Amino acid sequence: MGGVPNVLEAESRRPAVRDDVARAAHLLDALPNVSTVTPHYTPQDVPDDRMALWMYYDAVVNTTKPIRGPGTQTAREVRLLAEMADIACPELGRKALTVGISPISPLTFPDSIVDAMLETARRDMILGPLPCPIMGATAPLSVAGSVTPQNAEVLASVVLVQLVTSGLPVIYRGRLSLMDPHTGLSVWGSPEIGVISAAIVQMAHYYGLPVDVYGLSTSSHVHDIQSGYERAFGALIPVLAGADEISGVGEMDGGVNSSLLQMIIDDEILASIKRIRRGVTVDQDALALSVVDKVMNSTGNFLTEMHTVRHLRGGEVMAAGLAERRSWEEWDQAGRDDMADRAQAEAERPLAEHEVPPLTEDQERELDGVLRAAERELARS
Repeated sequence: MGGVPNVLEAESRRPAVRDDVARAAHLLDALPNVSTVTPHYTPQDVPDDRMALWMYYDAVVNTTKPIRGPGTQTAREVRLLAEMADIACPELGRKALTVGISPISPLTFPDSIVDAMLETARRDMILGPLPCPIMGATAPLSVAGSVTPQNAEVLASVVLVQLVTSGLPVIYRGRLSLMDPHTGLSVWGSPEIGVISAAIVQMAHYYGLPVDVYGLSTSSHVHDIQSGYERAFGALIPVLAGADEISGVGEMDGGVNSSLLQMIIDDEILASIKRIRRGVTVDQDALALSVVDKVMNSTGNFLTEMHTVRHLRGGEVMAAGLAERRSWEEWDQAGRDDMADRAQAEAERPLAEHEVPPLTEDQERELDGVLRAAERELARS
């Protein structure tokens, strides 16, 4: 997830600021099941015309994972992000950053968006075209009918950048939602979201492109049962369809709100989905016929067998994290906490204990120079 304007704290919300971008990136860097980081919040304490630059800066100094985004709208932003990526990630440089650029649905490419895509190709950066049509509003009110123009928007983006730099890496990204006919609002928690994402996965793989789709999404305003089942279904269905990447970590309320607590919960959901995707291994060791024979002729249980220890350590059964697995008595004596309570307590630990290797003083100084030069350029324009 990226570009959330509000932070949810204790069931109330406030506008996000730069410190929230930094804290979110730090936490996401620590979470074991999160493989890439998108600058999570759109900080409301910086001007719009330099927001993308500060979002990238506050993320890159707080994570060593590849960065997706932030959402980019002009060639100038692409140029400056390329300079910053070269400074912050000298080994991978611009390939450590995916540029997210959104056409306007339906099938509209303003000059500024085209210029940004062409600049991405000239700078040899990874492009993640990010169309966001809404079924019933900016796309037809049918899954197949809405996936079709979104596919055209992605393919048009691919053609544009390949004309400039043949072979430029492109990630097929889908952010198709639907309109609630009663409210007119964009819905991110319906069962169709998982089905839509699975269809997008199939389209992307038809063209041989890696695909990033939405999955961990909900329309719920709080950390409740609705949020849990909507995001689990929405993520699991496209994963089983073969998705390469699932987005939405921390997302709530259709992307309007987010919280560190939700990121912790989503990391556990991702762990569960990874275990499901791994499936069942069937070989001589897993079948364990000799172990069964031994136990049936001796102890009658498998607790002391090395086979049990080996498969337990190998992850055959996913270890409990936040999920409740204690007896009623233990849970009652501990104060009857729920998953949100446990996630809230856990959210502060990585922020206090996890260390991200800092940039060098020279890198910090060069990044500051790029940001200050951008400020002066904007002041003159």
